[in-house]
Amino acid sequence: MAGRFLLDTNIVIALFATDAAVLESVKNADEVLISSVVLGELYYGTIKSGRPTENMERLDTFAAQNVLLACDAETSRHYGTIKSRLRTLGRMIPENYIWIAAIAIQHVLTLVTRDAHFAEVHGLKTITW
Repeated sequence: MAGRFLLDTNIVIALFATDAAVLESVKNADEVLISSVVLGELYYGTIKSGRPTENMERLDTFAAQNVLLACDAETSRHYGTIKSRLRTLGRMIPENYIWIAAIAIQHVLTLVTRDAHFAEVHGLKTITW
């Protein structure tokens, strides 16, 4: 599956669990990126896990081996637009999801997720692996 993809937290977790569909899709993608927001969610999960030391080492390695997209002023502009539109529609979603969507839109990436909340974001391209 050719294309440029931003991985959501649930997809990275599936990748760590060696989900065959995710592994195959990552292998066939032109480019796979991670947002700083997703990385933060993963670090939080690592800290509260039953094996924090082992999981932290694995996540540190993963972070070092992947392209990380951080939030900047343009991301913030997209965030504001998305959140305003969602509030107007009365369809709010979790804050981190808005930031992840803003990064995907900013960089013209398809967000890979298994979370239905992202369907609320106008102009966001999503796919499920």
